[in-house]
Amino acid sequence: MTSSDAPVPAHGTGRVLLGCMGLGGTWDTAPYTPADVDAAEAAVEAALESGITVFDHADIYRHGKAEAVFGEVLARAPGLRDRITLQSKCGIRPADGDRPGMYDLRGPTIVRKVEESLARLRTDVLDVLLLHRPDPLADPAEVAAALESLHRQGLVRRFGVSNMNAHQIARLQAHLEVPLVADQLEMSLLRRDWLEEGVLVNTPASASVGFTAGTVEHCLHHGIALQAWGPLAQGRYTGRQETPQEQSTAALVAELAKAKGTTPETVLLWWLQRHPARISPVIGTTNPTRIRACRDAAVAAPDLTHEEWYRLWITARGAALP
Repeated sequence: MTSSDAPVPAHGTGRVLLGCMGLGGTWDTAPYTPADVDAAEAAVEAALESGITVFDHADIYRHGKAEAVFGEVLARAPGLRDRITLQSKCGIRPADGDRPGMYDLRGPTIVRKVEESLARLRTDVLDVLLLHRPDPLADPAEVAAALESLHRQGLVRRFGVSNMNAHQIARLQAHLEVPLVADQLEMSLLRRDWLEEGVLVNTPASASVGFTAGTVEHCLHHGIALQAWGPLAQGRYTGRQETPQEQSTAALVAELAKAKGTTPETVLLWWLQRHPARISPVIGTTNPTRIRACRDAAVAAPDLTHEEWYRLWITARGAALP
């Protein structure tokens, strides 16, 4: 297996991350197969060839099989672990028998889930751990104590959150000595509430935006990297348009890609990266061809003018700005 020359980012995020939710076969508890390991290896290989060295996991992906097959890939390629950044998440507990699906950020649960992830990944340390969803019952002091214990033991290098707003981040950080380095949110040309919130202030439409005001600015101010899950909008602009508005946006994306000698996938990622927050997309595909289609976004600065960026936004929203 070859490696990329791209360095591992010190803060635990990269220009583009590969989301590993699709690795490991089926979403049931059936064992993964050698073919699933081969598919994971092909995805990792495509990512490395494309300059992507940060891999995003979660303990629940494929009931743990995503991490397990990735561990198999690492075992096949001695030295690979030192060339990549491994990120995983915990905090979601799927329904099991009489137990409902729920969020669980109790201290002992966090520690246990990290230990289980490390075993599946066949590594002795996570570069980054994200708390997957906010748990309304969580005691931030208890959460902080668990994270700091993992840090002191050398089991996790850095910490972040996922799907949390500015107030939740600030509340947790107030109890933590180590800084939170990332917040992973759904962000794309299709899912624009994080952006619309900032421009619909003082308009009647502001009430229709559910995104918490100030989250992007909070992350910018405190040096918290924004990671975008779902950045390719589930293929809405690169193959499966469902509305006339999506068709118009896809046509513009294709037009810009052709003009710039790149792919539509790259244009979509550039649109996020062009934002001053320097958003890092987490691409969810495990198809090697689609991974390679994102290469220009992983290795080069976003090539979109001010006007092109706004044209994409206005076309996608289907209405002029206020």
